[in-house]
Amino acid sequence: MNDKLRNLLVRAASGAVLLAVVLAASLYGYVTYVAMLVVIMYVGLREFYLLAKAKGLKPQQFMGFVATTIMLAAGVALYRGYVTDYCCEFVEALPVVACLLMVVWIPLIFVVEIFRKSDTPMLNVAATIMGIMYLGVPMFSLAMMPMLLTSDNVWNGLAFLMFLFLVWGNDVFAYLVGITCGRHKMCERLSPKKSWEGFIGGVLGSVAVGAVAASVLDGDYLKWMILAVIVSLTSVLGDLVESMFKRDAGVKDSGNIMPGHGGMLDRFDALLVAAPFAFVFVLVYVSIAN
Repeated sequence: MNDKLRNLLVRAASGAVLLAVVLAASLYGYVTYVAMLVVIMYVGLREFYLLAKAKGLKPQQFMGFVATTIMLAAGVALYRGYVTDYCCEFVEALPVVACLLMVVWIPLIFVVEIFRKSDTPMLNVAATIMGIMYLGVPMFSLAMMPMLLTSDNVWNGLAFLMFLFLVWGNDVFAYLVGITCGRHKMCERLSPKKSWEGFIGGVLGSVAVGAVAASVLDGDYLKWMILAVIVSLTSVLGDLVESMFKRDAGVKDSGNIMPGHGGMLDRFDALLVAAPFAFVFVLVYVSIAN
């Protein structure tokens, strides 16, 4: 067996395992769904800070992990407070507490840097906060997303999966169209294989997945079609952003947790940038519709 075929089989097997884990975590219940978000967040944040270290920086990893945990906890609390009949005072107060903690925690990062005696204090603080925004904001958005994608107050993991398939559908169709008829490069400096033809194919593919999602969930076709377009545009940006980080750090992959796929950021880079934009759109759309 040659190396190319072996790598293809490893990539396929790794992808199948990842898909099985995502399906199981999403469909079993909200607790397992959040557990999946925790893993993506912590592993992804670690990989991001390793990229920063490859550039000679010293991000405050502990401060970053605590801040992202606070943000995810706030999103979970808001979701639980909205979809459950029983909501204790602690859960109701947690989003407010989380906001107050972040108001204190972010300036505290500057204070901590004073005592670290590093040669790059400004860049260290910037890298720390960038990691918080890069992983924390998407996880907050994804914790709330199921609430906005369904019309009732019952957990439906299929709604999240359909949203995720918008991202993956864009990636798959962009790849297929790109390798067959891609001629005009999109951003050769960061991603030489991306083409405008592939980009258009990705948008159309994602819109098709959006139509399927609306049909399966008996949802609003207009909402899902617009959401698909937004996801397509921001997914491409997410991929380019991570490519920019890796190129700057001088590495091929963000990690090696998934054989054949690289690191957590390599697999979920598009989702990280797409999630906040999708969250804001759906939040506005639902508010207007109601």
